[in-house]
Amino acid sequence: MSGSARHGSSRGRPALPSRIERRNAQFQQWESLLRSRTMRTRSGEMILQGVRPITQAVAHGMELRALLTDGRERHSRWAAELLAAAPAPVVELAPELMAELGEREDGPPELLAVVVVPQDDPARLGPVLDAAGASPVIVAFDRPSSPGNIGSLARTADALGASALVTTGHSADVWDPGAIRASTGSLMALPVLRLAAPRDLLAVVDARRASGEEWTVVGLDEAGGRTLDQVDLTGPTVLVVGNETTGMSAPWREACDEVAEIPMGGSASSLNASVAGSIALYERRRQLG
Repeated sequence: MSGSARHGSSRGRPALPSRIERRNAQFQQWESLLRSRTMRTRSGEMILQGVRPITQAVAHGMELRALLTDGRERHSRWAAELLAAAPAPVVELAPELMAELGEREDGPPELLAVVVVPQDDPARLGPVLDAAGASPVIVAFDRPSSPGNIGSLARTADALGASALVTTGHSADVWDPGAIRASTGSLMALPVLRLAAPRDLLAVVDARRASGEEWTVVGLDEAGGRTLDQVDLTGPTVLVVGNETTGMSAPWREACDEVAEIPMGGSASSLNASVAGSIALYERRRQLG
């Protein structure tokens, strides 16, 4: 690999160096994307680690700002093919710097990607829902506190056919590296939005209802009154998963058409939030046949 940048600057941004040998300002900026939500928000960028997240980002048309490599002489077929048609400037880093950004103790990863964070615009949901057929489901995760739970729920939502994942309120960052790892790349494949409050998503639902769609907002609660299998999940649905400790917020509870519980045995007092959401998504799949 020659290490030369494959593309010019994007949107008026300064051209990237072709190789970085030391912890300069550019490297420190990338490093901060792993540690700081504030920096991810300010720059609109994040670092992707791992084959599947990078592959999914490219496959689903996410904007890449840079591909980072350690300049090794031989690459895997996956990395070689991606570098041969690189969708962003390629920057060669010293191996120890790649290992640091990759958060690896066993040596540098083949590739890392600097990717643009998707916009948190509810208008993104329109085309997704239009293409979803008769039974779209939006998973709303209310004030999640764990990046791992966000990633785990995204993985199940992707696997079981959800149309989108939305977090509402003050929550852990969807684009935290821990969330991305837990999702095994599904956060790149599934439309994901971070909205300030339930009303931002409910406005989308109300507009769809006004056009004739029969949407149901279903919240999960350990004392819902009706068991999950008694609730019709076959139509357009917003599935609300509450905070891991406090459950659904009052605005979400008031917006629910149905509140469902998942029957439990044993001594557990409640289910993990991502597990509860996963069970509900599976029940929806079962009802759809």
